[in-house]
Amino acid sequence: MEVSIETHLEQIVRRYTELRDTLGGARLTGADFSRLSKEYSDLTPIVAVIDALRSARNELASLVNLAQTSEDKELQALAEDEVRTLRDRIPELEQRLRLELLPRDRDDERNAILEVRAGTGGDEAALFAAEVFRMYQRYAGLRGWRFEILGLSETGLGGLREASASITGRDVFARLKFESGVHRVQRVPETEAGGRIHTSAATVAVLPEAEEVDVRIDEKDLRIDVFRASGPGGQSVNTTDSAVRITHLPTGLVVIQQDEKSQHKNKARALKVLRARLYEMERQARDTARAIERRSQVGTGDRSERIRTYNFPQGRVTDHRINFTLYKIDKVISGEALDEIIDALLAEDQAARLGAVDS
Repeated sequence: MEVSIETHLEQIVRRYTELRDTLGGARLTGADFSRLSKEYSDLTPIVAVIDALRSARNELASLVNLAQTSEDKELQALAEDEVRTLRDRIPELEQRLRLELLPRDRDDERNAILEVRAGTGGDEAALFAAEVFRMYQRYAGLRGWRFEILGLSETGLGGLREASASITGRDVFARLKFESGVHRVQRVPETEAGGRIHTSAATVAVLPEAEEVDVRIDEKDLRIDVFRASGPGGQSVNTTDSAVRITHLPTGLVVIQQDEKSQHKNKARALKVLRARLYEMERQARDTARAIERRSQVGTGDRSERIRTYNFPQGRVTDHRINFTLYKIDKVISGEALDEIIDALLAEDQAARLGAVDS
């Protein structure tokens, strides 16, 4: 590696040591302790790879010397075997270090707001939207994340017109950020007497959850309407005006929450979703250049873009952005195999970003 890179690595190790000593000895306030602990945690995997790489290089130098100078033929042969092993391992460690040093998406550690809507396809689209929503709910459970349903608009046939949820846990947005887009399904609906395959779709949006300090909403920019909540088909489910509709006048964004019996809780949830949508608008504007770089790899994440097809007759799921196909449709829908698709997307994104750095 170049001298400038080695200097940078030494600065990282020095900062890591400073943080370790500070956290181990000084009395820190809650805010300072949290901030420094996070920085220490972020640096830990980088320093682990630096240490492993340096150790491998030092060991390689010693073994090369031993292989060249030893008069013991058996020991010399063993040293040469180890040299070959290390020469294969060192480039792998260098690649791992390059990945660790890539700039991180500042939103990766955030929680997320998930929104799923039925697309084209009538009742079948609504049924598929419900399956997609449950897929993420089960996936969240498998990863130990908290999945809080914010709103459901049901069709009465087991389908969903739209649904939203707050997902809380470790690396939520990092793992779900490439799920935004149009998810298409191809299958024979239960109501299809002729056995013909139908195509329908559901739209998924994954938004990084924003804090109040991230997005400041001026009350004068909001129009808040309250009304009586209703169930499927307009059936009244509440005798008080507890449902809340918030319109953000500058952008025209509208959020409706009616699942809680408390008007106060519905307003808080609506503001939470509105804040996430406004933050996502700012984020997309901020990351336009990066999105253009990624478009040929994992797409822009735009909700109008078809990203994945679930073909039930063939038992396959195909992600069109990276031409990745998995013949485990049942396990994907159950959330069990969703990680295989997400890992492939993340690997492709890393490769694209490494290529951008090298070019």
